Amino acid sequence: MFSKILIANRGEIAVRIIRACKEMGVATVAVYSQADAEALHVALADESYCIGGPEASESYLKENQIVSAALLSGAQAIHPGYGFLSENAHFARLCRRNGLAFIGPDPASMERLSDKAILKRIISDTELRPIPGTQALSGLEEARAAAEKIGYPVMLKACAGGGGRGIRRILSPEELEPAWQQAASEALSAFGDGSLYLEKYVSPARHVELQMLSDEYGNVVCLGERDCSVQRRNQKLIEETPSPAIDPDRRAKIMAQACQAVKQIGYVGAGTLEFLLDREGNFWFMEMNVRLQVEHCVTEMLTGIDLVKWQIRIAAGIPLNFTQEDIRLEGSAIECRINAAGCGKLEMLHVPGGPAVRFDTSLMEGTQVTPYYDSLLGKLIVYAKTREETLRKLRASLCELVIRGIPTNIEQQLQWIADDRFTSGNYDLTFMGNG
Repeated sequence: MFSKILIANRGEIAVRIIRACKEMGVATVAVYSQADAEALHVALADESYCIGGPEASESYLKENQIVSAALLSGAQAIHPGYGFLSENAHFARLCRRNGLAFIGPDPASMERLSDKAILKRIISDTELRPIPGTQALSGLEEARAAAEKIGYPVMLKACAGGGGRGIRRILSPEELEPAWQQAASEALSAFGDGSLYLEKYVSPARHVELQMLSDEYGNVVCLGERDCSVQRRNQKLIEETPSPAIDPDRRAKIMAQACQAVKQIGYVGAGTLEFLLDREGNFWFMEMNVRLQVEHCVTEMLTGIDLVKWQIRIAAGIPLNFTQEDIRLEGSAIECRINAAGCGKLEMLHVPGGPAVRFDTSLMEGTQVTPYYDSLLGKLIVYAKTREETLRKLRASLCELVIRGIPTNIEQQLQWIADDRFTSGNYDLTFMGNG
C-alpha cells in the first residue's frame, strides 16, 4: 500500500480523496493554483505545493510541475480525480517513467478505451450493443456520406474527452457543416484532439450508466446503475440509483453482460459504462469513462462501498475482497449537483444533516468562487429505503442547505425534483428540453 499520495486536482473531489486517504492512514500532498491558495483541499492535506497561475492551463494541466511536486514530496502515487489529467495517457506514462503509480488504468488501456470511436469497435465483440455509428471521420465530406447512410437525426461527438463538450445534435444536412466546425473547435480546445465521429440519435431515451470495479486478477463487479437523464446542455444535474425505469430482471441481465464485457476487454480500475435506454428497454452502449465519475458518491451511498479507497487499493495491487453476490442494491439514493450561478465570496454555509445525508464540497466560509474553474460547488446526496422517502428527505435537505454570498441553483433543484415527471420516475433526456 502507498504511504503518500499526491492529489492532482482541486475542489470537492480533492477533498474527497484526501478524506479517503486519511481514513486509510495514507499521507496526502495537495497541489494548487494561485487562485486556490486558501482552498480547503490545501488546508486539509499534509503538505501542499503551488504549481502555477489561476488558469487550469497554467497549473492543474501542467504535467511536469505536478510530477515534480510528487517527487519533491516523496509521494509514491498520483490520484488525478476526474477532469483535468484523469484521462490523459501521456500524463499516466510520465508518472510511470518517474517511478510514480498513476491511480487509474494503464496508459495503453486508457488510449484504447478513451477514444469512443475505437471503443465501439471493441465493444462490438462483446454482448453489449453499441449505438450504430462511425469510426473517427477524416473530414466533412466523409461525415456527410456517413450521416446519409445512418439517417438523420444524428449525433456528432468528439472522439476524446467528455463532460458534454464537442457534441452536437444534427437534424438535417444543412446543419452538418456549421456543427462540424463548432464541435471540432470545441473538442480541440478542450481535449487537444479535434477528431469527431457520428452516431444514430436515439430519442426518446434515458441516460443510464453502470459503475464497474475490476482488479488485475480478473475480478470484476458491477455496483448497479445510475440514471443521469436530468441534464442541461449535456451536463448532468441529478443522478439516482437504482433507475426507476429498470426492472430487476433487466438489471441483472445488463449487469452480467457489463461484467463479462469489462473482463473481456481486460480493463483494470474503476470505470463506467454509459448507455442510452430506449422506450423498448434496449440498452445502447455509448462510451466508457476510464476514471472516477463526478456522481460516484450516489453509488457509494446505495452500496456502502468506498470507490475512492478501492481505486487506491487496486492501483496498489490489492485484489477485490468481495464478489458480485455481495452487492446489495436495496433502497434509493439521489444526488443533486449544487452549481454556482456566478462568482462571489461565501458569507455563510449551513450543511443539512441527519441519517444518510451527505454533502460533498470544498466550500468553507470565505471561499471565493472565481471564473477559472467548473461551477460545481458540491453534491447533495440522500438515501432512504424507498424512492418516495428519499424524495422527501431530499426536499428537506435542499431547503436546509444555505449558501450565502454565492448565487446557486438550489431553488431550481427544488423545482426539478418537484416536477411530476421526476416524482413519478417517468422522465428521460427531454426533461430539460434537450430534445
